[in-house]
Amino acid sequence: MANVAAIVVMALFTGAAFYITFAEHPARLGLPESAALAQWKPSYRRGFAMQATLAVAGGVAGAWAYTQTGGWLNLTGALAALANWPFTLTFIMPVNRELLAAAPEQAGPRTRELLLRWGRLHACRTALGAASLACFLAA
Repeated sequence: MANVAAIVVMALFTGAAFYITFAEHPARLGLPESAALAQWKPSYRRGFAMQATLAVAGGVAGAWAYTQTGGWLNLTGALAALANWPFTLTFIMPVNRELLAAAPEQAGPRTRELLLRWGRLHACRTALGAASLACFLAA
C-alpha cells in the first residue's frame, strides 16, 4: 500500500513538473519579458504549494514503503523526492526571490536571463521527480 501511495504521489509531482518544464515555461518564454514575468508570478505562487506538498508526501510515502519492505529502491525514491527541498532552497529560491521582487513594467534582459535560469533549474526538479518515480515503480 505504501509503495502504491508513493507511486501515485510522485506521478502527480512528476507530471506537474514535466508540464511546467516542457509546456508552460517554454510558452511563457515566448512572451515579452513584462508579460512573462507577470504570468510567472501567480503561476509560481500556485505551483509552489502543490509541488512542495507533493515532494514531502512522496518522500514520506517512500520512507513508509521502505519501513515495510526494507527495499533500497523505496529509500532511494524517498530521498530523491525529498531532495527537491534542499535543491529548491539552495538553487531556485534566490532566483525566485529576484523574480518576485521585480516589477513587470521594468522587466528586461535580466528578467529573461532569470526566467531562463529558473527553467533550467526547474528541469532538475523534474528529473528528481522522475528518478523518484522510477525507483518506486521498480520497487
